[in-house]
Amino acid sequence: MPHPNGGRHDLGRLAETAVASWYQDRGWEVLSRNWRCRQGELDVVASQGRWLAFCEVKARSSRRFGAPQEAVNWAKRKRLRLLAARWLAEQPDGVHRGKQIRFDVAGVSAGSQGLVIEMIEGAF
Repeated sequence: MPHPNGGRHDLGRLAETAVASWYQDRGWEVLSRNWRCRQGELDVVASQGRWLAFCEVKARSSRRFGAPQEAVNWAKRKRLRLLAARWLAEQPDGVHRGKQIRFDVAGVSAGSQGLVIEMIEGAF
């Protein structure tokens, strides 16, 4: 039997793939996708030059309940900071030392022309 939220999960996977491509198209290297630990998941981690971006991807099939980015509240931001620290702690010593860290939020909506990405770079 199909998962009752299968469509939502499919949209989420497509959105994460689109956002990873968004970074790559702009010269970023995607270091991790869907990195998980007990506290949660990081959708996309990307690096370019001295920057390291942790990106939360939020996808919606409509804007009936607002823009997808609006779902990233203070509790989610706090958890993302914790997850980023955990991800960094698991990397080889010094590999990201000296990098500037930013947190991006990608709102992805299903539009008539396909997926529409609204990226907020350095959202918090």
